[in-house]
Amino acid sequence: MPAVSSRLTKLRNAFLTGLALLAPLAVTFIVFSWLVDAIGGRFRPFFFFALPDTLRDHPSLSIVWNVLATLLVLCLVTLFGYVSRYVLGRFFGQLLERFVQSIPGVNAVYNTVKQIVGTFSAQNRNLFSKVVLIEFPRKGTWSLAFLTNRTQGEPQLKTAQEVWTVFVPTTPNPTSGFLIMLPRHEIMELDMSVGDGMKMIISGGAVVPPWPSPVAGESETAHDRFTASRS
Repeated sequence: MPAVSSRLTKLRNAFLTGLALLAPLAVTFIVFSWLVDAIGGRFRPFFFFALPDTLRDHPSLSIVWNVLATLLVLCLVTLFGYVSRYVLGRFFGQLLERFVQSIPGVNAVYNTVKQIVGTFSAQNRNLFSKVVLIEFPRKGTWSLAFLTNRTQGEPQLKTAQEVWTVFVPTTPNPTSGFLIMLPRHEIMELDMSVGDGMKMIISGGAVVPPWPSPVAGESETAHDRFTASRS
């Protein structure tokens, strides 16, 4: 009896294992069959109306027409979604923007926010290669700025020295500012990232990145480089 019981237990476990493996396949097949029958069977007359009745209604080809009709419906739904997202969405977006622009007061806030977002988008942020400190607007007063260019053709030739271009944004609206060309030795390069510099400017100095940063702790500090360049 114990041997028979052990065999029955093994058979039961094998059956349950096979059932567990086949159940997901069976459910998938049932759902797929239902979708093909519900979608393809319903829309088949609209896609294959030009076919002869003997060919379209042939029992052995019914599953083929249903599958093809289902695929066509899925393609049309995908195409509709694409058109809605890239054509209709853009149209309604422009319509909404024109409506906001027509509201006095709201349009000023909207334009300011839009300019800030555009200025600090990923594309425009690449224009700022480094955060720097310069003495501006007078000696002894330091301003945070962004280095935009290290080479200047005609200005560099006319000044007979190496000049770099920096952008000094205004606070808290950094979309405006001053374009300044300074000699290289008057620019102090900082180790903070461009994103941290932007946060500091927009917050009016309330958000200050931690110092020393991990990078600065392992390398020469910006102040040391600046001191060495002026000596």
